[in-house]
Amino acid sequence: MNETPPSLLGLTTYLMSKTGKAARGRLADRLAERGLRLWHMAVLAALADFGPHAQRELAARLTIDRSDVVKIVDGLGASGLVERARDTADRRRVTVTLTPAGRALLESLKSEALAVQDDVLAPLADHERAQLAALLLRVHEGARENGPVRPGR
Repeated sequence: MNETPPSLLGLTTYLMSKTGKAARGRLADRLAERGLRLWHMAVLAALADFGPHAQRELAARLTIDRSDVVKIVDGLGASGLVERARDTADRRRVTVTLTPAGRALLESLKSEALAVQDDVLAPLADHERAQLAALLLRVHEGARENGPVRPGR
């Protein structure tokens, strides 16, 4: 028997958590088919949207532990999706840049994410989807970050 207690259905935070977990799981499954995780997509998106980054700045932007960013970038680099170069002014600084192959993969991953989104939001009309997106964006912008997140959580 898998019936949600009605008292939990009255908690928006519970509903957001369960819906988010389901959506994340579906997207993670699609990415796993390509040997990728959500953090890989996040790094590619950050590089596409904001341009080249020092690894430590990328970690801060995505609130990922710096050692985890190194592992993620290592994997992306081995696949030719990003390039790393030492800064000539500061040899300790490593700059990560998205390659054309990384940009092409990101576009494909966005299509996968939109397919998952359409599936999850299927019960909603287009205007309801737009309203939900606007409300979630406001909630997201108001939420406080609690420090680095470890990949896989």
